[in-house]
Amino acid sequence: MFLSWVPMRYAEGEILTLEGFVKGYVGFDRQTGLEIGKGSAPQKAFTRGIIVPGFVNAHTHIGDSFIRAKRIPLPRDVKALVAPPDGLKHRLLREASEEEILKGMRISLQEMAAIGTSYFCDFREGGLAGVLQLRKAAKNRPVHPVIFSRPAMMSYDKEELDRLLQNTDGIGVSGISDWQYPDLEKIARHTKGKNKLFALHASEIARENIDKILDLKPDLLVHMVAASESDLISVKQEDIPIVLCPRSYAFYQLKTNIELMKKHHLTLLLGTDNAMINTPDILEEVRLLCKTNMFSLEELLTTITYTPRKALNLDDTIQGLNLLKHFVVLENESLKPVYVS
Repeated sequence: MFLSWVPMRYAEGEILTLEGFVKGYVGFDRQTGLEIGKGSAPQKAFTRGIIVPGFVNAHTHIGDSFIRAKRIPLPRDVKALVAPPDGLKHRLLREASEEEILKGMRISLQEMAAIGTSYFCDFREGGLAGVLQLRKAAKNRPVHPVIFSRPAMMSYDKEELDRLLQNTDGIGVSGISDWQYPDLEKIARHTKGKNKLFALHASEIARENIDKILDLKPDLLVHMVAASESDLISVKQEDIPIVLCPRSYAFYQLKTNIELMKKHHLTLLLGTDNAMINTPDILEEVRLLCKTNMFSLEELLTTITYTPRKALNLDDTIQGLNLLKHFVVLENESLKPVYVS
């Protein structure tokens, strides 16, 4: 079988690297993969813009995507909408058929793939059955799940946790206020003992006890927008990344302390949170934070590319100018993807 010759195509612009933006180009064809260099492309570029690695959406709940399709009024109260076990989201999940849930997930997966998302971190409810649903929906898709599962009954069960950890990347739970703390301690120790990631929502709508949070030795904290400045300093000392979901805070009209996080140089990642209130478009989170003028564009794009890869131990084979095999070209002003590899 003969392969027809395909000429090298070039994208040109500012390449986001671990050291910042570098003017350069990316060339590619079907046979040789990527050619990356500084300066101008050897041939006329077919597109120009900001060239970045595929994105990492560091916090999603795509199991509730089907609710967005219902177009029903949603309460702008965190507890009423999402608090387990009887928030509106959880009641609708119990009533939904598997096919309805899978259809919603697949729509969200398509939306993420379309903008160039490589990975998404899903806090998956529903125990092992919920994990298997997500694996089924994501099978053979170009965007890959990093799955943080949680026990079905919000309690510690050794056998259940073993099954969850055999099938996922770790455990992701809601805030310490929702759990019996001794159960959380056992879950955290068990997870760490299996060398898996442990993450939890923390201080989202009200400040929670930072000592109890840090005693669980989390690898990742989600939100922390109601934490005090001293809490944030403690998190910085432990070098724990925080995932922010700005559109979610806007939906719930939550006051945030993001400026303090910036001031104390915390490691920040971005996520889109619940798919019932937001599309899983991580670039929308970047655009929203751009308007605050607290962060440079380089900083924000790093929070959805290199930083989460390091925090989650993801390895896409970094090469050349630190660019990954999967890359995206963005329009300079709108940040709209003009090419997704």
